[in-house]
Amino acid sequence: MERKHNKKLVPLAKSLRKNMTKEERHLWYDFLRNYPIRFIRQKILGGYIADFYCAKANLVIELDGSQHYENNGNEYDKERTEYLKGYGITVVRISNSDVMRNFEGVCTYIDNMIKQSLSQQS
Repeated sequence: MERKHNKKLVPLAKSLRKNMTKEERHLWYDFLRNYPIRFIRQKILGGYIADFYCAKANLVIELDGSQHYENNGNEYDKERTEYLKGYGITVVRISNSDVMRNFEGVCTYIDNMIKQSLSQQS
């Protein structure tokens, strides 16, 4: 399987980068931006845009608001996760409320997921 860069999604990805949610801004500016392993915001992966992507750890972090827990959002998320799994990418879903209520725990969880992913590659 070959991952294609979808040029049609570039304007949307740029817009999403400029208009991040408060939870995305918090996670990006207070943790991921300065994390020792590089993350990319709003990364285009095929027909999808991942909130945060770490190529070295093959990891996508998705922050989920309430719309993700409704039927249509849930189905879309499942399709997207299966698509990314096809490339060996692990998708980690974190609720927006967890980012705001338990930020330190979320950061620890992400750090552990990255370390686990890297150790499995060795």
